[in-house]
Amino acid sequence: MSATDYTHQLATFLAELRFDQIPADVVTRCQALYLDWLGSALAGKNHPPIPLFERYSEMMGPDDGGSQQLTNRRQTSPHFAAFVNAAASHVVEQDDLHNSSVLHPGTVVFPAALATAQDLGRSGQEMITAAVAGYEAGIRIGEFLGRSHYRTFHTTGTAGTLAAAVAAGKLMNLDADGFVNLLGSAGTQAAGLWEFLRDAADSKQLHTAKAASDGLLAAYMTQTGLTGARHILDGRQGMAAGMSSDADPAWLTDRLGERWALVETSFKFHASCRHTHPAADALLALMQRESLTHDEIETVTARVHQAAIDVLGAVDEPQTIHQAKFSMGNVLGLIAVHGNASLVSFRDRALQDDAVAAFRQRVEMALDPEVDDAYPRRWLGRVDVVTRDGRHLSAAIDDPKGDPGNTLSVDELEEKFRRLVAFSGAATESEIERLIAHAWSLPTLARMTALL
Repeated sequence: MSATDYTHQLATFLAELRFDQIPADVVTRCQALYLDWLGSALAGKNHPPIPLFERYSEMMGPDDGGSQQLTNRRQTSPHFAAFVNAAASHVVEQDDLHNSSVLHPGTVVFPAALATAQDLGRSGQEMITAAVAGYEAGIRIGEFLGRSHYRTFHTTGTAGTLAAAVAAGKLMNLDADGFVNLLGSAGTQAAGLWEFLRDAADSKQLHTAKAASDGLLAAYMTQTGLTGARHILDGRQGMAAGMSSDADPAWLTDRLGERWALVETSFKFHASCRHTHPAADALLALMQRESLTHDEIETVTARVHQAAIDVLGAVDEPQTIHQAKFSMGNVLGLIAVHGNASLVSFRDRALQDDAVAAFRQRVEMALDPEVDDAYPRRWLGRVDVVTRDGRHLSAAIDDPKGDPGNTLSVDELEEKFRRLVAFSGAATESEIERLIAHAWSLPTLARMTALL
């Protein structure tokens, strides 16, 4: 099958997808992911660097419009609403992640879908359909780009641009040819490099802000008649040619309409980079099993996949709270000393607690062939601990908390939402409960309007 055939098949699926074709469990999971995204977005209120994104929106965007920035409740254009909401929902590191694509779909898909649905007055069912389309396309494009892509490129910035474009384009009822053009215009804008980790820079939030807003740019321009490259994914000078050495176009059409990739998406339990979660769960399980305290532990070796070393190895001594979330030693230090790696723990303890800093120095990462072979389909947790009295202990976790095989219950999701919003004070208690009800009633809403 040629590149054109793969792209055309994907575009046809996206154009023809209807709400009544989506299985009930996929709809429910989409609502859960939407609630989870709303919590992450609201938790970003006043969190550095989100006020800078709001300031830029105030300088460049309109003072009124049909779409809402959640963090400051400002009505503006869909472009700037998506820009701010996408940045805000990625900053506290609690947004969802799909394992095999290594993509955070919610942080780019929902800002684009919500802003466009509010702008065009679409229904809740239409927004769900658009979000499902964005997840299905973005995940498959992330899988298509492969492991080599992720070594240099932040997949949520690259594949995420196309995912956001698809969500917005679906709300515009584009046909198959429109989706081909849309993918071309979104793909040529796709960007996002990991180098920011070394400098504790704010680029990670810029990646998601640009992915969501550039996705809207591609969709709105396609609607006006702009054409895009028809071979953007694996053409001779397309995304795979410039961004991957192991791209496999078969992923683009993998069981379309049968395999619903959205339900494979994981919720994040710890408020840190997802690469730290398997080891964090394994260490917590080991300490509970052995009744260990942090000061009884001499060393910890987290046995990880190569991508964890590529991403987390850039952070030795974190200088900011956000950088601390990309330090395996810091995350395991919070787990060992305080029993959790929550938003509050990062805010109050990650950089201030001497015990956490001391524990960080006793943590190392080692490449484990079994863990690396399983990645990215599965994110296995393996830790080896040497105690001060000379014992050698190990623990293994195959399904980290939040994975589809160990998912969060409805009660846990709602409690997480309350914690996230309370953390920033972005909504009152009554508004929090109303937003929870809003997410679960999404299929019955006749029109998407301002949420706050």
